[in-house]
Amino acid sequence: MLSAYLKTYGCQMNEYDSEVMAGLLKENGYGLVDNPEKADVILLNTCYVREKVKHKIYSKLGELEKLKEKNPHIILGLCGCLVQREPKETIQRAPFLDFLLGTFSFYKLSEVINNIRKNHKMVINVEENSNGLPKGLPKLRRKKFSAFVPIIRGCNNFCSYCNVPYVRGREKSRAPEDILKEIDELSSHGYKEVTLLGQNVNSYGKDLKEKIDFADILSLINQIKGIKRIRFTTSHPKDLNSKLIRSMDSLDKVCEHLHLPLQSGSDKILQQMRRGYTRSMYRDLVNETRKIVPGISLTTDIIVGFPGEEERDFQDTLNLVKEIRFDGAFTFIYSCLKGTKAAELKHQIPEEVKKERLRRLIEIQKKINQENNETLVEKEFSVLVEGVSKKNESELQGRTRHNKIVVFKGKRDLIGKFVLVKVTEGGCWALKGDRIIC
Repeated sequence: MLSAYLKTYGCQMNEYDSEVMAGLLKENGYGLVDNPEKADVILLNTCYVREKVKHKIYSKLGELEKLKEKNPHIILGLCGCLVQREPKETIQRAPFLDFLLGTFSFYKLSEVINNIRKNHKMVINVEENSNGLPKGLPKLRRKKFSAFVPIIRGCNNFCSYCNVPYVRGREKSRAPEDILKEIDELSSHGYKEVTLLGQNVNSYGKDLKEKIDFADILSLINQIKGIKRIRFTTSHPKDLNSKLIRSMDSLDKVCEHLHLPLQSGSDKILQQMRRGYTRSMYRDLVNETRKIVPGISLTTDIIVGFPGEEERDFQDTLNLVKEIRFDGAFTFIYSCLKGTKAAELKHQIPEEVKKERLRRLIEIQKKINQENNETLVEKEFSVLVEGVSKKNESELQGRTRHNKIVVFKGKRDLIGKFVLVKVTEGGCWALKGDRIIC
């Protein structure tokens, strides 16, 4: 049996695309292995949201080049966003690659590998496919109880620091019947939870002839038997509306968690980022959401060190973080990406200033995390067990509906099941608890 090694960089959409590629490989007679040295095909599914990730990918390619020198018969390929954005640079830096497949053509993986085995010629396919992905692609899911389901691909927002519209194209919603069919099939195979994916799920349906929006598709998914929890990511503040917030409250399967990227608390920086909202608009959305969905968990993304960010702008961000008190924040140093509008801006911030601001932001958010989680001690939650704890193999971990990670003692046969857990300790990044046996 032939074997393949597949490594994924980046977001949950990339993880889903890798599940499709894994399915294609399996269908073509390849078994997946964890060690590239044991693989006949080596594939990296790439991301390009920050220069740091790009460097990691090329560093990995440097390691794989040595493997290919030892065994020239290995087929080595690159897929995804980095390839789509910079195919020429990729080939210049890694001429030993056998193929490049962009974000619109990765589904041709089996055909490409077979052609290379037959003709021994490099294949490069980074053309944009406006028709989207074909239907019925095979998938090899990472989990057997929780699954990613894309509902919209691409982005129309063109934030000044981001290249997603260039590597993923413009927004294209999936047909409602295709989404419902995929989730119905997941339910029939015992899946209990789905996470709906999109660069901006709130834009769902705007490009469809059928009159349907994101709140409507949530309502339809909520009716599918067997599915117990519905999550989604990511929401854009400028497109979050009252109808969607009310749906989160009224639909029993939609989890009480909202990831709402802030990016900055400064109106000046938000405008330069081209985010389409102000700090007061964001604050109003948070207040409305918390009023309609009491106890909702709010998480966010924040970038520090954007070009022109002065200390007072950064203080605006810190003050808003202290006011809103997020349940979690993914924090990033601004990364200058070639080809984006922000890369052309003057007043780029020195690296040491960025790092110092990030440190201050993380300190504040860690304190908020700790205080928020301590309020949950002695409370009981239904937890979907996801696997063994990353820190202690004798413990399990899972998530509440509020997306809180809970660690507790239990046997591995509980993975994929719902259990009731009483919180005994509120840590900074996770809760500790005891399983309640009814």
